[in-house]
Amino acid sequence: MSKIRAHIYVTGKVQGVFFRQNTKRQAQSRGVCGWVSNLSDGRVEAVFEGEDLSVKEVIDFCHHGPSFAKVEHVEVSFEDYTGDFLDFRIV
Repeated sequence: MSKIRAHIYVTGKVQGVFFRQNTKRQAQSRGVCGWVSNLSDGRVEAVFEGEDLSVKEVIDFCHHGPSFAKVEHVEVSFEDYTGDFLDFRIV
């Protein structure tokens, strides 16, 4: 399998609903590394690196998020894999 990197922005009711914690759990359970963070404009930003299918599964989760989230839009851009991360963090 090939490794990929995805940079995403999630818009909607995605702060204060455990979005970051659930994203971290989804990523860790699939061996995906990177980070997730709240932005001051109400969006969530994340970078995922790992096996192609695993990263895409975490992105799929971000399209709906945890039960109290209301995701309106997910912007995804694929970048060159770097291998910069050893784990997944909330920043």
